[in-house]
Amino acid sequence: MLTKIRLTLIRFFNGIQFGLVRAWLLVLPLVLVLSLIRWGQLIHFWPSGYSTPVSDVLTVVWQGFRFDLKVSAIAGFVLLLVLPWVSERVYQRIAAVLAFVFVLLSMINLHYFGFYKTPIDSLVFGLVEDDTYAVLKTIWHDFPVITSLLLIAALSWGALHVHQRVVARAAPAGVLFGRSLWLRGLFIFVTFWALVFAGKGTLREMALQRQHLTVTTSQFLNDMVPNGVIALKYAWDSRGQSQNLQDPLVGLKVMGFDSARAAAEVLGLPHGSDAEVKAALTAHPPLPSGSAKKNLLFFLMESWSAEPMLYQSPQFDVLGRMAPTLEHACHFSNFDSAHAGTHPSMEAILFSTPITPLTLGDVGRKPIPWATAKIARDAGYRTLFVSSVRAGWRGLDRVLQAQGFDEIIDANSLHEAYPEATLGLWGVWDDYVFRYLKTRMAKPSEKPLFVFVLTSTNHPPYDLPPEYKRVPRDMAQWKGETSSDTLLPNLDTYHYAADLLGGFVQEIQNSPHKSDTLIAATGDHNVRSFGVYAEASRHYLIRQVPFVIWGEGLNCGNQLALPASHRDMFNTLFPLAGIDGPYINAGRNLLQSATEPADPINAPRAMFFTGEARNAQGMWQLGNKGSFVCTAAKTAEHCEFNAKDDQQERARYGLLDWNVRISLRKESKQ
Repeated sequence: MLTKIRLTLIRFFNGIQFGLVRAWLLVLPLVLVLSLIRWGQLIHFWPSGYSTPVSDVLTVVWQGFRFDLKVSAIAGFVLLLVLPWVSERVYQRIAAVLAFVFVLLSMINLHYFGFYKTPIDSLVFGLVEDDTYAVLKTIWHDFPVITSLLLIAALSWGALHVHQRVVARAAPAGVLFGRSLWLRGLFIFVTFWALVFAGKGTLREMALQRQHLTVTTSQFLNDMVPNGVIALKYAWDSRGQSQNLQDPLVGLKVMGFDSARAAAEVLGLPHGSDAEVKAALTAHPPLPSGSAKKNLLFFLMESWSAEPMLYQSPQFDVLGRMAPTLEHACHFSNFDSAHAGTHPSMEAILFSTPITPLTLGDVGRKPIPWATAKIARDAGYRTLFVSSVRAGWRGLDRVLQAQGFDEIIDANSLHEAYPEATLGLWGVWDDYVFRYLKTRMAKPSEKPLFVFVLTSTNHPPYDLPPEYKRVPRDMAQWKGETSSDTLLPNLDTYHYAADLLGGFVQEIQNSPHKSDTLIAATGDHNVRSFGVYAEASRHYLIRQVPFVIWGEGLNCGNQLALPASHRDMFNTLFPLAGIDGPYINAGRNLLQSATEPADPINAPRAMFFTGEARNAQGMWQLGNKGSFVCTAAKTAEHCEFNAKDDQQERARYGLLDWNVRISLRKESKQ
């Protein structure tokens, strides 16, 4: 009997020991190949002339190694359920599939960073939420797909080859310690807990989490830390949080507040109850008596980055007919987008929401009370959405009708109105948008117009109409990065779009609508062609887009060069156009004079809706003092993290998140 028990224990220990050895033999080549890709990513994207302490690079590489070990060990731990029992052939197939998946995700992460200036985030799911064919065609046109696939195959084969060599040299697990149960038990105990702690990423401290991706003051270097597996995991987590609105306190808690009232108190808002807080978010000063309603035409310009405008000159023309219009416009030159993608920025602008995607499901089918278009329509406006893209993109044709737009004019509508308009990858050329607007503005209307315009031509693959004449430029005047092979075609499409907008502005200013029409324009996000902005002195440009307002008799005030962002636009435009209603106090009115000291609501700061903020000193991730990067042109002792600014921005972000959840959760229950 004792002999049978002993043999049973030996077989059991053999199986567990065998599985643990196999798990660790999987982990080692995975860590090696992920670390190799990180080195390649650092070298590939290292900006020309950029310098940083070697210690920072080593810190990033070490932290990246820890995350590589974490995801590889977790994979090995999960596979313990099968590794002790499968044949050698199946084991090798598991190793091959795992190596391929890990390499594929990290290569996707590499190219994703090149496009969006960030590791994989929730925008990656646009592959299935956008026009998948158009996205794949853009990827094929704009990225080295064949080279990347060959590299993925080579790295996967290399990882598998290393794995096979290590397996061949490893001692057979079944005879590693002879027949000693004690030695076998000790080996199992040590290797098992080593695998557990490797998956945790640390021995003593909190397990490696998202906040541990920040290890230097350089965002460029920090973005090199995550491998593709962990980046996709965090993107999935963020997406799940955005899709579940049932807990209204989720965003507040992430920002360090246990209630909306606590956050409102930080901002000096009424906070006696949740109802008071909610009312304060839509409370506005009364409009001056006799305020006349003006047409409001708002342009969200695809990839309209701020940096090219810094170098505008006759020898480096990127604006065309827009350039002379800026002399009498309010041009906010220190302005950030809400997101790095078109659809998230649109949602942030239209619905004052840091939660995205918000409207792809049931939420998009019911009117959101504070939706920008609904506010305008309820104020007596005829509301139009006009775009050169197909409105089926992200379900805009369905969503926008529910959110206050009376008419939707898209690529198909424009093709019907202008049969010569060619339907391309993303839609029609932007020229047809402006043709339509000129015709529409010439028609009499019983109501003032609110028009939200989305352009698309300034987008990869940066194609232009055959009749467009490219403008020669003195590239010596470009002071930005030059590593992108799409820089020159991107500058051409940038000029094309800006010139069309400038020509439209000039026509309105010379028409009967000169005094009754406001035109505003901003970009949805920056683009990869203009660099990765690794240097601290340039890093603030990574999110910057223009914001320009044209109108008769504008008083632009003293905030043109102060930090601002998308959240401030309609708090500025609606009062200017004479529109009142329950729109969200997402930001401040940029045409009001800034005062010192500013109150928390009107403090000159910008917010990026993925959880980053910027003041006159620098930029940082909310709640993360160590992420602060100085961008001010001042001495170092005057440039540091401001805990009060951070607290107020966390409160603002948390309340915007809470407002969406508390309101739409109730709507979804009805």
